Amino acid sequence: MSDQKRVKDLVSGLVIAAGTVSAYFLFRDLVGPYLAKLIDPEREKHEEARRKAQANLQRIRRSRKVEAGDDDDGTDGSRHTVKIEDLVLNEYENRVAMEVVAPEDIPVGFDAIGGLEDIIEELKEAIIYPLTMPHLYAHGGPLLAAPSGVLLYGPPGCGKTMLAKAVAHESGASFINLHISTLTEKWYGDSNKLVRAVFSLAHKLQPAIVFIDEIDAVLGTRRSEEHEASGMVKAEFMTLWDGLTSTNAAGIPSRIVVLGATNRINDIDEAILRRMPKKFPVNLPGKEQRRRILQLVLGDTRRDPEHFDIDYIAKVTAGMSGSDIKEACRDAAMMPMREHMRELRASGGSLSRVNPTHIRGIRTEDFFGRRGGGRVLAEARLRHSSTTNGQSKSSSSDVFEDVDDDLVPEPVE
Repeated sequence: MSDQKRVKDLVSGLVIAAGTVSAYFLFRDLVGPYLAKLIDPEREKHEEARRKAQANLQRIRRSRKVEAGDDDDGTDGSRHTVKIEDLVLNEYENRVAMEVVAPEDIPVGFDAIGGLEDIIEELKEAIIYPLTMPHLYAHGGPLLAAPSGVLLYGPPGCGKTMLAKAVAHESGASFINLHISTLTEKWYGDSNKLVRAVFSLAHKLQPAIVFIDEIDAVLGTRRSEEHEASGMVKAEFMTLWDGLTSTNAAGIPSRIVVLGATNRINDIDEAILRRMPKKFPVNLPGKEQRRRILQLVLGDTRRDPEHFDIDYIAKVTAGMSGSDIKEACRDAAMMPMREHMRELRASGGSLSRVNPTHIRGIRTEDFFGRRGGGRVLAEARLRHSSTTNGQSKSSSSDVFEDVDDDLVPEPVE
């Protein structure tokens, strides 16, 4: 009788245990997700952000292993001290981690920039080397550490963003390309948490560079009439950037640099400018720099050796930015193609049978056609004239060059 009772108790215990386990899995797989969705309607978005962030960081980890030859012992002080696979990120850091850019994803290096050699050398010596090879500067202590902030400023189209891309490509440091939309949240206080996540993630991935393009739109001058949330974001950014926790116990700053680019430096808050001690003016290119830009932009484009003078083009493009010169080259390069297509149509030929070897090379005159680069040249000269008329002779001569109007032919049809 007692044996039957023990068997009955054992069976009932097993049934209760099986029911408990079944109820647990039922709640976890069916009821739990439904309740979680009711409590947190953005749970799926956060989970997707976590998966994308982990995939992005794993891809960067693999590229680092290839560059370092799987020798990540950190003995020379230049290696990343925390393995990416060991990182534990919260939901806000996962969202910021999607903005981390791998160096091999950026095809721009310093050799792709025309001119700006002085700025490039100083960027290497003052930022890239202290960030990635701090042991070389150990004898100077905090004085030779990388600056907390760097600002690239100047007219539009002069290469500020391209310099930032080259820094990301050449440095090998963790590069966080921070967008304004990343810091914008509809929930009150979440933008502050995202700002904190930017710096906490940068600490985990250091050496790190946080790049903010058009920084004046994010960290502009604080005003009494601006929204409270915007002021809180700026205050949070400045506190984490250069606050009580920005250095370690030995007084050595964290290996984190905030890199900003703007063409409206006067709109940036004074406290932000104070945190960016390194400021590089990226002005309109001079004649030699324009010549170098022309060489890089034209590249392997076929040229007519008897009717193309790159020195002349470099001289008459005074007052143009690098972006303007690129567009002028693009328009001028279309002129030979346009002529060939018109000849084919006039002779009744088919455009599908165009032979690229029959198209002539680019000529100097192609830069002055109304439908070619002449339009861009005319617009650039108009801006040049309006700017120089509004400035004193001494100040304008530092930025622009005088070009003899006789050197510039009238645009042709």
